[in-house]
Amino acid sequence: MRKRVLVAGFATRHVVQSAYRAGYDVYAVDHFCDQDLCWYTKDRATFDELDEIPAAIETIASTYPIDIFVVTSGAEDLKTPLPLYGTHPEQVARHLDKLDLQHFFEEHAIPVPRLAAAGDYPCLIKPRRGAGGWRNRIISSEEERNQWEETWPDVPFLCQQVVHGQACSVSCIGDGMHARAVATNEQMLRSEGERAFGFAGSITPFLHAKAGAMVHDAEKAVSLSGCRGSVGVDFIAGETPWAIEINPRFQATVDTVEMATGCNLFSLHVDACRGAIPAAMPEPRRFAARRILFADRDLVVADDLKHLAPRISDIPWVGSEFENGAAVVSAYGWGSTRAGALDMLDKTITHLRRYMSRW
Repeated sequence: MRKRVLVAGFATRHVVQSAYRAGYDVYAVDHFCDQDLCWYTKDRATFDELDEIPAAIETIASTYPIDIFVVTSGAEDLKTPLPLYGTHPEQVARHLDKLDLQHFFEEHAIPVPRLAAAGDYPCLIKPRRGAGGWRNRIISSEEERNQWEETWPDVPFLCQQVVHGQACSVSCIGDGMHARAVATNEQMLRSEGERAFGFAGSITPFLHAKAGAMVHDAEKAVSLSGCRGSVGVDFIAGETPWAIEINPRFQATVDTVEMATGCNLFSLHVDACRGAIPAAMPEPRRFAARRILFADRDLVVADDLKHLAPRISDIPWVGSEFENGAAVVSAYGWGSTRAGALDMLDKTITHLRRYMSRW
């Protein structure tokens, strides 16, 4: 009998799809419930605000016996009696607080941008909690710092030195004591507006002169963190690979990692939670790229895009409404070279924008 998996979080399609391909019956608690999430799930529940997630989980769990419970962003520290496969909420808490994480990296001699002293500008100001680069800013004066604090008066924050390089990450699998890197990923950021540091896509693998050092530091960090299952470590790759964050959950790079390596990350995640991690880092088979397309104005989806799969995912329903700046759909490209993958990605995006321009 196929085991039942419940995946809960703000956005779950990438994990749901991986679990489906691994042979499970999948259920989801998801904010979006896009078309393709429905293709891969037996049932699903949606929510508007994060504090509604527990009730949505109860809706599914009271109807179906769940064998494996997995969380994504927005639900990492959720406590539930369901059989959790992943990092325990108490362990997660330390890695969601960026100041605690700063001290963790320093304690274990993993290079991290230093905390900025008062009056040390420019610096990067960011909330102590939160994902996706939301509210991160480079500030150059006391006035700009005060403006940030006035905008978000109740948000604890920290300030770090500004470091330069390419945003990237290492995807790891950990068993709570040991870790193995699975892939290196180049990250695309939104680069403008109030979400300039927000995740906008990835390219796997990331071939960089410091990739070996990042893999070493990522495996060290995840091994020492106590995290289990799929865990990501974000870096800025310059002359020094600077560790930025540990993500104690599945990351948004799942799609490109699986496309590039041929691995099933959900299977590796479950195996790790049972005590088994890969013996070696897999060799990438090809390059894979994903780019999230965002609304450039308020819009309503007027075309059914499902015929474009598998070149796209996170496929919205006709009639879905999106505010300016909201994520609408994901586009992909793949090929034997990075340039080839990006060329296919560009063609997919061009095709999508013909539809979006009419909405």
